[in-house]
Amino acid sequence: MNKDKRTEIFTRLRDNNPQPETELEYSSPFELLVAVTLSAQATDVSVNKATRKLFPVANTPESIYALGEEGLKEYIKTIGLFNSKAKNVVAMCKILMEKHNSQVPETRDELVALPGVGRKTANVVLNTAFNQIAMAVDTHIFRVSNRTKIAPGKDVLEVEKRLIRLVPKEFLMDAHHWLILHGRYVCTARKPKCGSCTIEDLCEFKEKILD
Repeated sequence: MNKDKRTEIFTRLRDNNPQPETELEYSSPFELLVAVTLSAQATDVSVNKATRKLFPVANTPESIYALGEEGLKEYIKTIGLFNSKAKNVVAMCKILMEKHNSQVPETRDELVALPGVGRKTANVVLNTAFNQIAMAVDTHIFRVSNRTKIAPGKDVLEVEKRLIRLVPKEFLMDAHHWLILHGRYVCTARKPKCGSCTIEDLCEFKEKILD
């Protein structure tokens, strides 16, 4: 795929959604960090249902740490892998209090050193909370990047690096949101909605479903 085609793709995605946002609900970098950590192998909808009850009660490292693992589990038990997530989040809170003055760090290296925080989670926080250029490649972005040929790669890290290199600079800050939303609602896994896709004529997917 050439640069002009990528530019037109992201121009259309931007025109369709000028200010894309994460669908996770949060009001601080810490709330976002917790929400993204909880969202691993879970839907944003399920996480939001849980955090709507959790955050009014506990939304700081100190208050969640005070809940403890068992207390936190009561709020997140409807989310997949809640046992390990409760353990990680409480341990994360302890480290944030002890090493970061209860503040969410603003570098990838510091973020991925926290329990339960991988590269994808760190990239979401850097991009969404701190307005840093970062590409959090999940299953949706991986699929869209490969299917459309915007930035094909054999694994998520390769796709991440290619997106950072190939997406025109003016779109880099919000590209993560546009791609994830496109994959979630249009370029779906089982049956992509090619016939109603705004970038269908630019996409290089050879097996388009146009009905």
